[in-house]
Amino acid sequence: MSSVFFLTLRQLSGRWRLIIMTALGGMPVLIAVTMLQSSSAPSVQEFESYVLSAMLAGAILPLIVLAIATAAFANEIEDKTLANLTLAPIPRWQIVLPKLLASICIAAPFMVASAFGTSFVAFSGDWQAALAVTAAALVGVTLYSSAFTWLGLETTRAMGYGLLYIVLWEGFFARYIAGVRFFSIRYYSIGLMRGFDARRFVTTDDLSFLFAIVASIVVLVGFILLSIRRLRHMDVP
Repeated sequence: MSSVFFLTLRQLSGRWRLIIMTALGGMPVLIAVTMLQSSSAPSVQEFESYVLSAMLAGAILPLIVLAIATAAFANEIEDKTLANLTLAPIPRWQIVLPKLLASICIAAPFMVASAFGTSFVAFSGDWQAALAVTAAALVGVTLYSSAFTWLGLETTRAMGYGLLYIVLWEGFFARYIAGVRFFSIRYYSIGLMRGFDARRFVTTDDLSFLFAIVASIVVLVGFILLSIRRLRHMDVP
């Protein structure tokens, strides 16, 4: 498992990919600093809605993870080197889990730093709020990684389908149709953030803290099992 993990880390840690992730991760921090310097600083509710929810959890985080996780298997499928792994006498879960962990390890530091820096600056050093946002972002990275790792195994057009999912499902339907939020990774993260620090963030009737926890576990385990099943039954060139 360790050899697959470190091989995937090397494959996913290209220089330009890291530069782009650094730039995207730094954008919310810069916006938070700019907002604090403005004479008309937004309220906590406005900051949560426009920066934490729409920008960080709804756009930057899933886009970064999409670029990383879909490539975990897609590169080897395109290069026709996946057969080297599948022909080895090891269980399929020992291939899927290292790939997933490598995707998380690449994306998580950027998003953790971005989430913590943004919230710490915006909330004037409030550690509880900053840790709540950071923990929710880490869960979001994990869940999106599991979903997009499976998508990279399922289709060679994973980037396109992933973008449609982010823009349409998470960005449009989940935002304007309350019932869709029960099937939205973005809103699981937001529900966790509100549950971790209910005194700071606005509580709503969309998703309870308990539901967000249970749904996150179901999504993570479900996509891992789907990835294992797909790798077991797919025709490897």
